[in-house]
Amino acid sequence: MLTIFLRIPDRISPSPHGWRHIRKVLTCFILLALNYGIDPSRATVQEPQDSGEKPREMEIISSALIETAPVVLDGEILFQVRGVSAYPAEVRAQKISKAIETLAVDENRSTQSLRLADEGGFTMIVAGNHPLMAVTSVDGRLEGGIERQVLAQVNLKRIAEAVEAYREQRKPTNLLLALFYALAGTGILASGWWGLQWTFNRLDAAIERRYKTRVKDFTVYKVLLFQADQMWTGFRGTLQACRFLLMFLLLYAYLNFVFRLFPWTAHLGKELFHIILDPLRVMTKGFIGAIPSLVFLVILVILLRSVLKLSKLIFFNLAMGRATFKGFDREWAWPTYKIFRLLVIAFGVVIGYPYIPGSSSDAFKGITIFIGVLLSLGSSSVIGNILAGYTLVYRRAFRVGDRVKIHDHVGDVLERRILVTRLRTMKNEEVVIPNSEILNSHVVNYSSLAQEQGLILHITAGIGYETPWRQVEAMLLEAAARTPGVLKKPPPFVLQLALGDFCVTYELNASCNRPHEMEELYTQLSQNILDVFNAYGVQIMTPAYMADTEQPKIVPKEQWYSPPAKPPETKQEKQAVESAPKTPPPEKDIQK
Repeated sequence: MLTIFLRIPDRISPSPHGWRHIRKVLTCFILLALNYGIDPSRATVQEPQDSGEKPREMEIISSALIETAPVVLDGEILFQVRGVSAYPAEVRAQKISKAIETLAVDENRSTQSLRLADEGGFTMIVAGNHPLMAVTSVDGRLEGGIERQVLAQVNLKRIAEAVEAYREQRKPTNLLLALFYALAGTGILASGWWGLQWTFNRLDAAIERRYKTRVKDFTVYKVLLFQADQMWTGFRGTLQACRFLLMFLLLYAYLNFVFRLFPWTAHLGKELFHIILDPLRVMTKGFIGAIPSLVFLVILVILLRSVLKLSKLIFFNLAMGRATFKGFDREWAWPTYKIFRLLVIAFGVVIGYPYIPGSSSDAFKGITIFIGVLLSLGSSSVIGNILAGYTLVYRRAFRVGDRVKIHDHVGDVLERRILVTRLRTMKNEEVVIPNSEILNSHVVNYSSLAQEQGLILHITAGIGYETPWRQVEAMLLEAAARTPGVLKKPPPFVLQLALGDFCVTYELNASCNRPHEMEELYTQLSQNILDVFNAYGVQIMTPAYMADTEQPKIVPKEQWYSPPAKPPETKQEKQAVESAPKTPPPEKDIQK
């Protein structure tokens, strides 16, 4: 029936054009049915009865499955042809396309001259005496196992319709009509372009006149999110984007319409159509295919957020002291929560990575590898400081507000971050120290034991052998007693550190519970030692000298407050000065 139908001549119908369109539709339907019914990867053929022919045909079939090429006329694909290693499909398709185009250009050769010529092993499609193409039995088997003559007849009808369409589109009347339509489309384009410009200009002016002064700063709970100028600029940008989009669509529709009118540019119009639709189709198809993965990712994110919220509540109670664990310090709560949160997020990334759309593509893998290499090369010191920061937290080396000594820097801890620690020195200087350096150095904490056991301040003095050590200890203890801020319990004590060549080295040790005032206490303690030793006429030895003076090196009571020193103001200091014995002024030193 298919062969009979395809051989119906046009002249038997009183309406040739109607029959021609019906046959064209049915022929396309048959071709689609044949094409969609074939799976080249699963194509099978019946074994020939002649065993000697089997190896040659199986070799042709395996080659045909590898390469195919389209036969094209005027930008339209007519059908696909196969090739072999000796006669590639691309070369075969080009020769067939050139032969069909030669037939279409020569209007003296009618499509009625198209016929089939059976040559035994293949069927030739001939236009008069000029062969166009050959259809072999293997071509029929590759198209779903249909007969060679049927496939040749289908290809013949397709060629005839394409040639007639080629000639019809290039008739002078049709070209003049297409030119008229193109001019009309150009006029519509110009009118639409001018109309869009006029409309948007009027709309822009009206909006600026009526609503620009009404745009105010956008705040949420007194927090400024967007300024008025930023909001107005964003609105104007959106309006300009809408104008550009409408003009682009108008220009695109014009080009698509005009290109399709002329046979030489019809394929460009189809390509313009596919330029817009193909990305949309691919994105829509990809989005629909990714819906199950997106649902899994959404559920995973909800579960991870629930776990993080619950863990944050637990660690918040630990930080506030509402919940306690044996051996777990309150200061460890938030650092431990950050570590736990990082582990949970990493676990979620590992579980959800395969479900991220596009994660299996080579581009996505390349980007992740590139980012990983950058992080591994440039973040070694950063990671080291982060690990050192968390290590310092769990070592409990210091807390915020403690007076510490790191390297040569003595100051109060202002802030302890993941990467660095900030100190404020006694000179009101801010020192930023990387945590990795702190981890690899000694840290002296003056505040950790000061409240419980007291911080011991120590100061040394060298006294000559002629002074009794009991008197020296008594005077040092008296100086400590005069110093406000020195604790009575535990009581101050004196150590004899060395019996030197010229003097005995004594060390006064006194406790305090205010480490942030240790420098002031040291100063007051030194002042009181000088006052006491001057009051009792005991000389504090210089580091080294050749001979003693005839008079001791002491400061007389009358010169204690020589200008620019000021007399005592507190009652305790006045009593100490009045009770001190008077001493004669020293003579000039005899030194060498």
